[in-house]
Amino acid sequence: MGFTYNPLIYSHKSPLDLREHSFYNKNKCSTEVRSVDNRVILHCDLNNFFASVECLFRKDLAGLPVAVCGSVENRHGIVLAKNEIAKGFGVKTAQAIWQAQLKCPKLVIIPPHYDKYLEFSRRAREIYERYTDMIEPFGIDECWLDVTGSQTLFGSGEKMANEIRTAVKKELGVTISAGVSFNKVFAKLGSDMKKPDAVTVLSKENFKEKAWPLKANEILGVGRSTEKSLRGLGIFTIGDLARTPENVLSAALGKHGRVLWKYANGLDNSRVIRDCEQPPAKTIGRSMTCKRDLENNADVKRVFFALAESVTHSLRENKAMAGTVQITIRDSLLNIQEHQQRLTMPTRLTTILTYTGMEIFTRHWDWRRPVRSVGIRACELVSEGENYQLTFDHDYEKLEQLERLEKSIDTIRGRYGDDALVRAILI
Repeated sequence: MGFTYNPLIYSHKSPLDLREHSFYNKNKCSTEVRSVDNRVILHCDLNNFFASVECLFRKDLAGLPVAVCGSVENRHGIVLAKNEIAKGFGVKTAQAIWQAQLKCPKLVIIPPHYDKYLEFSRRAREIYERYTDMIEPFGIDECWLDVTGSQTLFGSGEKMANEIRTAVKKELGVTISAGVSFNKVFAKLGSDMKKPDAVTVLSKENFKEKAWPLKANEILGVGRSTEKSLRGLGIFTIGDLARTPENVLSAALGKHGRVLWKYANGLDNSRVIRDCEQPPAKTIGRSMTCKRDLENNADVKRVFFALAESVTHSLRENKAMAGTVQITIRDSLLNIQEHQQRLTMPTRLTTILTYTGMEIFTRHWDWRRPVRSVGIRACELVSEGENYQLTFDHDYEKLEQLERLEKSIDTIRGRYGDDALVRAILI
């Protein structure tokens, strides 16, 4: 027997604020697919973004090496961004603060101010929207732009990229690097090739000459683990990756190998996806690095409750439920474990996610070392309107009551703040 769970939860998403160019469709979000034969894609990357914004507000930092870093007190003591001067000393993003200071003893450390970064990101996007509404964010400081249909109004992709670069510098006081290409992967690669304040074109005619000599880890999708696997195959450059038979990469890396082969050969056909076309989330998770190491199950349970409340709130906003719970554990030596468990029925209740997370945790963790951070993630999401099989071990009336209760808590917190209602276990 199937059961449809529909607790009447509504959400609203604001429409994209489009400019007044005649080629925009203001009434609905078109899902028109551009021809992949003649596309012009830009990738705009705000240079040293956090550090650049901070230096705008601190004239006393001119000429000094600067790094925006997470809080040491909250155990996020890493470099989030650095300016060009600090970069010249070898300071790198994600480096521990003490490591950065060894390379640059006079490094000026500044805490992050995310409200400023969000505002500058929004203003940069307003500049992009003068040229196209086909914009896909890739983090707070990067966007892809499909300007294929804008060329009749504004000229070539390279011309538009340079105009955008000039406007961002003049109006915002920060710089961007832009890549211009015929697909998203090479557009991003182009924006990374020359920094700061530059435009790089990777065309169908020159990408082999410009991109193939680069290291394999410079192309999208090649992280540390994949780079290590590629080295084992004798693949060190993007050109090596492109020339390796597709079946060899597939045998070594599975589906990801085939994707990388296409990327290296300029065969990425993925579209620039606007906000209103974004697919629903596949997973929703939260993690927390704690101010002190967690030393017992009670500590972990409290953190799981706090994280699960945030996850279930997002599930309700997305009209989704979790089919599987996954947890992440990082110990005091920064070793990471991930474990997951499938649920007997989909849910978005805080207590179920928390206690399932604790069940997984106690089954896999032996407390040989304290825990530095934990995370909890809802996976295998299903829509709230989908049918699923009933089981005999659940009180469905009580579950619906709990669902209504958590929705009411969302409403109260939305009106009076997150501290309006707090679980006793978190006090």
